[in-house]
Amino acid sequence: MTAPLRLRLDRGGLSANWRWLQAQSGHAACGAAVKANGYGLGAPEVVQHLLAAGCRDFFVATWAEAAEIEPILPQDASLSVLHGVREEDIAQAMASRARPVLNTAQQVARWRPTGKPCDVMLDTGMNRLGLAPGEDLSGLKIHTLMSHLASADEDVPQNMQQLDLFQSAAATVPAQRLSLANSAGICLGAAYHFGLTRPGLALYGGIPRGEAVGAIQPVVGLEAQVLQRRVLPIGQSIGYNATYTADRALEVAIVNIGYADGYVRGFSGRGTAGGGRLPLLGRVSMDLVALDVSATPDIAEGDWLSIDFHLPDAARQSGLSQYELLTLLGHRFDRIWA
Repeated sequence: MTAPLRLRLDRGGLSANWRWLQAQSGHAACGAAVKANGYGLGAPEVVQHLLAAGCRDFFVATWAEAAEIEPILPQDASLSVLHGVREEDIAQAMASRARPVLNTAQQVARWRPTGKPCDVMLDTGMNRLGLAPGEDLSGLKIHTLMSHLASADEDVPQNMQQLDLFQSAAATVPAQRLSLANSAGICLGAAYHFGLTRPGLALYGGIPRGEAVGAIQPVVGLEAQVLQRRVLPIGQSIGYNATYTADRALEVAIVNIGYADGYVRGFSGRGTAGGGRLPLLGRVSMDLVALDVSATPDIAEGDWLSIDFHLPDAARQSGLSQYELLTLLGHRFDRIWA
């Protein structure tokens, strides 16, 4: 059964984005953050396409996410669980090839007796997850020592401060390799790359910094089906709370997409379809939007429309980040890779 809305996903664009990020990473390996269901695109499919492109290092948030993709990973691939290991995770973690990224002293104490490899997150200024530099890491088999940049999408002193602190802390910790840079961090230059980079947003078509403009390709396209074509008479309003009133008679398409699908209310009165030709009228509701199709007399019930979703533009329109726009994409979409 087909859904009345779909994501057109470009595997060539995904692969090209990873290859560009790999090239920008210099001598460092380039991994991939595939948490949050592959940033909304479907983690198993994303992993398969990135494996084919050459990626071998993958990052998820939880052990449930790890279980979904571990069966498709070849023996030479690496999988890390960013949220570490809870007591409830120990049985699965012990049976898994995935490594926990240890974030707290309690996680260190929990994992140390296993004797199994792990990764470790140092907090260098994000003040979110991570161990303070200098905490006791003795007895651990550390594969990757990492930290996370808080403001790499901006040119701020904090970037260099975190880099200096990470370098200083890493000099005292035996680890097979070091990792600091996310998508934006890759664009900051070679000093941030170390042995492994961990892009996320840019893989999926997001633009983390100006250096990526023109290099990162779109990956996600939204399409939704027209449920009804109708006339909105002059002086009549449309949608909840009558936020739009027609100053002339309009041809309107009612389209099967809404905030339950991740097409959020922030697009109300701002979103467009058809390459900007079809403006959105009134509010986005849970399952529906209304588009002015007066300029397109051939659009009819059952036709498919392309909803404009270029991530940087969509972020400006909606008031959400590019990350949110991707990861909010709902389960009602058919996800079609081509």
